[in-house]
Amino acid sequence: MEVAMEWKNERICDVLNLLLGAFLLISPWLLGFAAGAETQNAVICGIIIVALSLAALAAFAEWEEWLNLIVGVWVFVAPWALGFTGSNTWAMGVHVVIGLLVAVIAAIEVWMLHRTPPRLTAGG
Repeated sequence: MEVAMEWKNERICDVLNLLLGAFLLISPWLLGFAAGAETQNAVICGIIIVALSLAALAAFAEWEEWLNLIVGVWVFVAPWALGFTGSNTWAMGVHVVIGLLVAVIAAIEVWMLHRTPPRLTAGG
């Protein structure tokens, strides 16, 4: 019974980030990114997101979520920072969407970790 209780919202967030990281990792081959910065960034960041998500699923630590947040923000800004905005619209779109989703999910996890538990009333 206690194992079922382990699948809290934090675990669901980690699984979502794992899936997003895996998609980012394979997206250069699925969507035909040009060889170069967009492919390298997608593969490297995809591996990092997958590794952090697996680590969080194995043994949760808050630093993993902060790193996922940082990597998500990087993936979001990478098209502009690395200058591949005009070279491949798929690469830009995937980076922006996945980066935003990973960052938001990681921020939600950090927020859930630090929120105050709701108060219980005598009638509830």
